[in-house]
Amino acid sequence: MTTQASGTALGNINFDDLPGVEPDASAPRTAKGPRFDGDTSELPDKACWALQNLVARRYLSKDGQPELWASMIEHRKVLAARLSELDLRLRVFDDLEVAYAEPAPLENPSVYGARVLRREPLGTYASIVALHLAKIARTAHDEHVLVSRDDIHELFANVSHDIDRDEAMLRDRVDEAIKRLSKAEILQRTRDDEHSYTISPVINALMSAQMIEALQRQYEQLQRGGAAPEDADGADPTDEEDGETDDDE
Repeated sequence: MTTQASGTALGNINFDDLPGVEPDASAPRTAKGPRFDGDTSELPDKACWALQNLVARRYLSKDGQPELWASMIEHRKVLAARLSELDLRLRVFDDLEVAYAEPAPLENPSVYGARVLRREPLGTYASIVALHLAKIARTAHDEHVLVSRDDIHELFANVSHDIDRDEAMLRDRVDEAIKRLSKAEILQRTRDDEHSYTISPVINALMSAQMIEALQRQYEQLQRGGAAPEDADGADPTDEEDGETDDDE
């Protein structure tokens, strides 16, 4: 006994005529209740929190906040649109599993525009430390690169100039640089040793070739005995208006 299939044969279907589906449209929709009186957002809570973190923090990472990262990836398109309303651009580095928001390059900035991201600059010493961290991270095969406080101080062992003749003063400046990099979450203190740090992979996303070259010149100036005070103008890997990075959303 044979049974004849009913309906249209697959061979007769023109798949090119089927409507396309947006990537976000296939994502599962999470039921959402109001988070506060007057809440009109249509995004799930975790997507809202991911957006908040992109604006308030230096970056968002899968390793640090896996649930928010997953929500950011799921709602990537709409979050990028929300950020663009603030003249911000979403940068996602899938290979590094990090993302951050930065000011969009505007061809004709309006006098009515306001700077949304206001983050404390690192300063010269912290930026130079970030330069070396980027070099270490790019040459290491391990995703989680460890560096000690002594290793960082060793970078400045041959530095001696008019500003920082005093070894204790130089050490204080480097300690302050470490503190700033920790606050920026570029250096992440390990649980086992308070003097050891993991280099965040975001450093490879932040440091462009142009920025590395500029910081290398500052470091060489220090080695030659030139002054590099903390308030000197220079490349800052966390300054959202300083240069372009190599990957894009």
